[in-house]
Amino acid sequence: MSTNPYQINLENFSKRLKALYSNWKSNPDLWGEAKALAIATPPASEDLRYLKSSALNIWLLGYEFPDTIMVFTRKQIHFLCSQKKALLLEVVKKAAKDAKQVEVLTYIKRKGEDGSSHMDTILKSLRALEEKPVVGYLSKEAPEGGLLEMWVDKLKNSGMELSDITNGLSDLFAVKDAGELVNVKKAAFLTASVMKSHVVPNLEKVIDEEKKLAHSAMMDEAEKVILDPSKIKVKLKAENVDICYPPIIQSGGKFDLRPSASSNDENLYYEPASVIICAVGSRYNSYCSNIARTILIDANSDQSKAYEVLLKAQEAAIGALKPGNKANDVYLAALAVVEKEDPGLVANLTKSAGTGIGLEFRESGLNLNAKNEKELKPGMVFNVVLGFQNMKTQATNPKSQNFALLLADTVIVGEKSPEVTTSLSSKALKDVAYSFNEEEEEVEPPKAKRKVNEAEAVPTKTTLRSDHGEINREELRRQHQAELARQKNEETARRLAGGGAGAGDNRSSSRSSTELVAYKNVNDLPHARGEMMIQVDQKNEAILLPIYGSMVPFHIATVKTITSQSDTNRNCYVRIIFNVPGTPFSPHDANSLKNQGAIFVKEVSFRSKDPRHVNEVVAQIKTLRRQVAARESERAERATLVTQEKLVIAQNRSKPMRLADLWVRPAFSGRGRKLPGTLEAHVNGFRFSTSRSDERVDIMFANIKHAFFQPAENEMITLLHFHLHNHIMVGNKKTKDVQFYVEVMEVVQTLGGGRRSAYDPDEIEEEQRERDRKNKINMDFQNFVTRVNELWGMPQFKDLDLEFDMPLRELGFHGVPYKASAFIVPTSSCLVELIETPFLVITLSEIEIVNLERVGFGQKNFDMTIIFKDFKKDVFRIDSIPTSSLESIKEWLDTTDIKYYESRLNLHWRAILKTITDDPKKFIEDGGWEFLNMDASDSETDESESDKGYEPSDVEAESESEDEASDSESLVES
Repeated sequence: MSTNPYQINLENFSKRLKALYSNWKSNPDLWGEAKALAIATPPASEDLRYLKSSALNIWLLGYEFPDTIMVFTRKQIHFLCSQKKALLLEVVKKAAKDAKQVEVLTYIKRKGEDGSSHMDTILKSLRALEEKPVVGYLSKEAPEGGLLEMWVDKLKNSGMELSDITNGLSDLFAVKDAGELVNVKKAAFLTASVMKSHVVPNLEKVIDEEKKLAHSAMMDEAEKVILDPSKIKVKLKAENVDICYPPIIQSGGKFDLRPSASSNDENLYYEPASVIICAVGSRYNSYCSNIARTILIDANSDQSKAYEVLLKAQEAAIGALKPGNKANDVYLAALAVVEKEDPGLVANLTKSAGTGIGLEFRESGLNLNAKNEKELKPGMVFNVVLGFQNMKTQATNPKSQNFALLLADTVIVGEKSPEVTTSLSSKALKDVAYSFNEEEEEVEPPKAKRKVNEAEAVPTKTTLRSDHGEINREELRRQHQAELARQKNEETARRLAGGGAGAGDNRSSSRSSTELVAYKNVNDLPHARGEMMIQVDQKNEAILLPIYGSMVPFHIATVKTITSQSDTNRNCYVRIIFNVPGTPFSPHDANSLKNQGAIFVKEVSFRSKDPRHVNEVVAQIKTLRRQVAARESERAERATLVTQEKLVIAQNRSKPMRLADLWVRPAFSGRGRKLPGTLEAHVNGFRFSTSRSDERVDIMFANIKHAFFQPAENEMITLLHFHLHNHIMVGNKKTKDVQFYVEVMEVVQTLGGGRRSAYDPDEIEEEQRERDRKNKINMDFQNFVTRVNELWGMPQFKDLDLEFDMPLRELGFHGVPYKASAFIVPTSSCLVELIETPFLVITLSEIEIVNLERVGFGQKNFDMTIIFKDFKKDVFRIDSIPTSSLESIKEWLDTTDIKYYESRLNLHWRAILKTITDDPKKFIEDGGWEFLNMDASDSETDESESDKGYEPSDVEAESESEDEASDSESLVES
């Protein structure tokens, strides 16, 4: 088969053939021949290479029907083509007739014929429709080939009115239906995943290892990942995906912001003040998506500021994509931000904010420029692209002097607000600005560095190229902590000024004793047994006491305490004390306010000669009281629970995400053998269940605050832990922490008694089995976590920002968070201890400052006090941390941008926080948290009584003797 000489206009062909796409696709014979044609036909030019990388069906139909005339009317579709193509179109006739009552007519142009007579027949049928028919045509499509040129001439000389329908077709295909939007979202998910999981990590690796790799090589690697999504664990079929254009990687001062740009063969340039632009476009089921990100390497203040302006401008453009707005409103919104933030950058701004996107990468008529006044409608999809081009900055290397910035996202116009489908890949400055040379940062003037920090432009991803710098690591940390102190005092001042010190005690009122009813009327009382003795009514939860010859009932909840004792005369005494106003059943009992004039029985005593009966009655009353108290406590806890959404069970039960034979903590209550259960991931949450119908726990994705996966290394268990926003009930226990675990080591007891040789074959085999078991369990958990992370990466869960976190054991330290020593481990977002109960989960973003207490020479241990941003919340103390861990903890706190202080004593934090909240203005005026700074206090004279730092009124001054200070307990909180 020879190469077709005609140039194919993909945009026009796709618009014309979309209506018949489903019918042609359903013909297996056509597609079999089409695939063979695709293999046999080489691309004729660079344009056709792009054409071939687009939707297979459109490209093939464009190739298959270059010499075909298609005329569409309301009731007929006319095709003038060869006999072979007419046979292929036979399948369309019946489908069109059944679905739309449209008749498909084919006219066969045989070899040697010019088709003129058939054209006359088609024009005659058009005239028969009405007196003055109007024929729509695509004005921008030039006729190619003798057949089309003859048709255009006949059409112009036919006397019929011609109308350009390019804009009409553009509007028709601009609004996508639900199925099309799904395809766009899947394409966008693939595009953003490639950027996040391949392009950016690959750049980081190349830069960190100082490799030399060409832009074109990186482009080829990214293209392979798009065509095989399984490489980045994206579950999309490879046969449904394709590229929109070859990925674009640019650096080294040569930048082209057009989609037609290409990645050259020069090596990636990543010296200080350099910029790298990455753009990726992919298709799913022929529908396009696009993303572009700019990476800043050791950016200077000009580049950081320009990027911030660009980011704000693009966000403004995306925000303007609302129904009812016009296309030019989008560009004008971005332009207004640039004019406000930095007017000097207006000349460098691109002249358009993007275009419509769908089956074509650029849909004509939907340009987001200053002139287009087309109205935006829900369902439209746009490629929002903004950039600054031809930028200049001062740099030692000429390649760093020229730079450009580019941001692009695929956005759907929603009913109320736009949906950014490529938000999976972050574009925040802290995530795209990298610092690989800390020495150069330190030689900058302090004023310039302060500006960068105020703009929150401190890169979070920092790597040292060499450790032989002249600046001491401790000095770097001290300077960073000084800057954090300034930021922290400003942040605390803003929060206190806004009244954001934290919420109060939201304890709900418990059930009052007035609601407790044992018997509704006298007839419900049990019959008297004849003897006036204390009786316990288990069914009605009451005790009946003989008072003045009558059996008087009391609900068990009114009993505060019951005791028994005996004297030397073998008399036994029972003493019952009741809950009365002043000693309520609960701290918020309504009886404290109601019935203040009533008379209450506070205490009764009984004497008996029967010790057996006394002991039995006392035991029954205590047991009943415990049962009722436990039930009321559970009821009160359930009343305070936040109502959760219902779990939606996954319909695909063939391969559910499941972990079997797990144990849960907290465990279900009840006697008997505890049962293992199964954890399954469903549409909007997890479900853990055992073989018992009443043992079930549902955890909604929306209620998960943090998720942790900790494989067994030095521990005996592998676990998944969920820290929740709101409490849930596990059995009858109210909790915010739910853990599922498996013991990786089997309990084995040796019956031999004697010591076994290290070379004992049985011992070696047993150790190998234990290793295999541990590795298999860790792998099963890892596979489950990976699949759930992929689920959480879907667009519908993007707002939850969920991902399994793993503890960083190398940063761990020993301490006493509660009553026993434990190994406490940081994660990327928390400080946790997940082995021993009660569990410890502290969110780093909720920490105000950390005070390291009892730090001094000669001390073997020190304490860590964590102060939260919510000053109404008690501080959390981790005691008895070995001094050998002090430097690593300080390094970790500094790396995570947490301000820490050191003190020689334990401070009375409850009083300090009360003083701060009572007079926040004085706290800020006195220097904020700097009253904790030992370096500042030591530099001042001992005679000065008026310390410039902040000192709470009820905190005593430090003793001059260090030994006395370490032994003093005047400041230790009980």
